[in-house]
Amino acid sequence: MSFGDPNNPYGPPQGQQPGYGYPAAPQGQPGYGYPAAPAVQQPGFGYPAGPAVMPGGVKAARVFLFILGGFQALAGLVMIVASSWVSDRISDAMSSDSGVSSEDADRAASMGAGVMIVLGVIALAFAFWAVFTGLKFASGRGGARVSAIIYASVVTLVSVINLLGANVFALISLVLGILIIVFCANKGGSSWFNRPQY
Repeated sequence: MSFGDPNNPYGPPQGQQPGYGYPAAPQGQPGYGYPAAPAVQQPGFGYPAGPAVMPGGVKAARVFLFILGGFQALAGLVMIVASSWVSDRISDAMSSDSGVSSEDADRAASMGAGVMIVLGVIALAFAFWAVFTGLKFASGRGGARVSAIIYASVVTLVSVINLLGANVFALISLVLGILIIVFCANKGGSSWFNRPQY
């Protein structure tokens, strides 16, 4: 068999244009006459991917959560340790008054120690809430954002009540609570916590 034979089915086609069987691509358009599909971001399947790095405001809110949690843990431990001291002071004050029996003085001292321990445990629970929420910021789930905003709202409310009682140190927790709310609720916080998770 010769490839020069025009009737040879295995030979090259004779006298045919390139792209046999397909229409020629028009000038200026890629492919076989069809425009190219727009590029789609693969990870987000067409949605914006969101920030890959935690925004500065969210990082600051996370640090503020750790600071508040650390101070609350310290305060809770101090309250629990000081409960025996408070019990002794109440007992001494009640026993110095001649009208109170020793039984009533012991009962009041026990109640005072119990109140201090309960307040200490509540402070430790708030400290755990703050630190746990701060740790969850890395994954960037929406639940961490909601938890941080609720926590900061409670801290802000308690700080305002303490300020009304002339506790000047509550001003620090008030400012930190407001900043946590602002940094978690602003555009940077929204883009971080609402970004697609893969």
